[in-house]
Amino acid sequence: MPSQDAAPRPAVSPADPVADAGQAEAALVEHYPRLVRLAYLVLPSGLGRGRRVLTAHALTQRALPRGGRTSAPAVPAQSRPGGRGGDPGYAFVRLRVLRAALEAGLPLTFRARPRLPVLLPRVWGLKLFPRSGGAAELALDQRLSALPAPARAAYVLRGLERLDDTEVRRVLAAAGADDPDGALAGADGVPAQYALLESAEFDACSLQARPTDLMRRRQHLRAALVATAAVALCGALLGLPGDGWGREGAAAPPYARNPSAEAALDPARLVEVAPAAWQSSARTDFSVWPARGELTGDTALLRRALAVWARPGERVLVSVTPGTPSGGPAGPAQLLYAGGVGNARVVILYDGLRIARYAEPKDGTAGAAMDFARVDGASGAEAGAVVLDRADGNVRYLTAPWVEKASVRDLTKPGSGATELTLADGITSPLAGPAGRGGACTSWNALELTGRDGTRLATDLGELVPARLTSGRPGSARDVTGAQALDGWAPYACSLADMRGHGVRAVNLWSYAAQPLPEGGGTAGWVCTRAETWRGGGPRVLAQFRTPGGTYGAVVAKAENVAACGPKDPHVLAGVLWKSERGSWYLLAAGSRAVASVGASGGVEGSAEGPLLAVEARQGARAGLKGVLEDGREIGGLR
Repeated sequence: MPSQDAAPRPAVSPADPVADAGQAEAALVEHYPRLVRLAYLVLPSGLGRGRRVLTAHALTQRALPRGGRTSAPAVPAQSRPGGRGGDPGYAFVRLRVLRAALEAGLPLTFRARPRLPVLLPRVWGLKLFPRSGGAAELALDQRLSALPAPARAAYVLRGLERLDDTEVRRVLAAAGADDPDGALAGADGVPAQYALLESAEFDACSLQARPTDLMRRRQHLRAALVATAAVALCGALLGLPGDGWGREGAAAPPYARNPSAEAALDPARLVEVAPAAWQSSARTDFSVWPARGELTGDTALLRRALAVWARPGERVLVSVTPGTPSGGPAGPAQLLYAGGVGNARVVILYDGLRIARYAEPKDGTAGAAMDFARVDGASGAEAGAVVLDRADGNVRYLTAPWVEKASVRDLTKPGSGATELTLADGITSPLAGPAGRGGACTSWNALELTGRDGTRLATDLGELVPARLTSGRPGSARDVTGAQALDGWAPYACSLADMRGHGVRAVNLWSYAAQPLPEGGGTAGWVCTRAETWRGGGPRVLAQFRTPGGTYGAVVAKAENVAACGPKDPHVLAGVLWKSERGSWYLLAAGSRAVASVGASGGVEGSAEGPLLAVEARQGARAGLKGVLEDGREIGGLR
């Protein structure tokens, strides 16, 4: 899922009254995802999620000025520490987007100026909507939808744009709001959960697609065809021999009722495993998890969960891990959990291939959410926990029945030890999730699970099942236990943010080379981080370089869908431009142990025997790398 940068800080004053079209266009292109997010949050929820997404894009795309120059909005200069400042183009397009979003919620007769209907973008045959977040995002969206549009805009300007109240008043007034003070008062009634505004729930640029009502489209098409082909069709039917309709004569029409489909959606047929079954079974996967929670006997809740699984309505928030089918179960599913969690009722089901989590508010079913994650082949550490709930940046897990102890550990501080979590009926107390997408990464929390088979480490990467963490050479990697493994992960833990939302099953860290730096600069470390996915394809590989004494490693190369750094090809080669303390530039390259020689060509020329290369270079030089393995096979540099 794409990360959002921090809100730009426009600084416009009466001394700088204009912004030309070039500035506005540059600001629109650079900050398009943030502007679309702003429009999506301010638009009324009554439009429906799909129409709201398209309208947000349309309003943002129409925000450019029509002439060569445009009056800048009367917005005061930003002086908060850390602000960027100096971008009247962004201030202008933001105001245009905000004004259009506010007007979109008004009846036509109350709009300040007539606007052409939103013609583009248009999508036919598909519904587009953002990925769903957790219960906290759902609750925030419901609270915002109950506010008037100016109050929603005030909340968003405070949280997303980080403006103080004086600045919010001026921006709202410039956007045409009648009562900015009243809008601020209305925004005060919603808890200040501003970090949630950056979540995928409100990202109208990272979308999911679903078909529209296929039955209705088919009925409309049939009605049109019948009017012109009725006579010919009847004649053809009269001429058919026997009583057959062709090769599919016995097949039921789509969405027809049949015993198998009805059995899969019958809560009475849900599989519930005995609490002690895992103790005598040779299996250590989700199939031996017992059903837990105080609502396992709530037939109405289970029926709703199964029905939404098979036929999610238009207003259901659906999220699917990449590569995971989202259709209904093929047969009766297994119940893992049904109970109350915070302000929601949650049901977790398993069908042998997927984990499905259904959540609905305790006060009704409006705003229900359905999440799917692929877990085929999960066993042991990979079947140790499932995300039960995310709220206010915290995560609560349902753990496997063999888990005896659960703790949270900050990967960036290996010496700080692990903090034990409360474990009641397999449910952990809430723990702070890993570092957010925005801002500096100063910590990265991981879940440590201890059972009869030892201790395992996993981390939340935005999926229903946390990703297992290992370290070591591909093919012989081990779980992250012991001081050496924890120390090895510490400088590179924050790079896990690059793996979010990709359906990651496990991440391995391999320290493959140590390189003496030129001019007596000490010894640098090279590591390769590989994320394997549940779907098999799409593995992500990062090469990272760490200078002596550096707190964190730096990602110098990345690739997807490659075998490098994995069990099938346990080799890697990567390079980086490095500046010495004296100001000299060098091309450094390092390969894994089996690399017999390394060569560079292009902007830098050089070669060396063995897996390490250091060649003088110019700042900004670009070079291609080639390595030769001991068996004569050539490999290229990771990129």
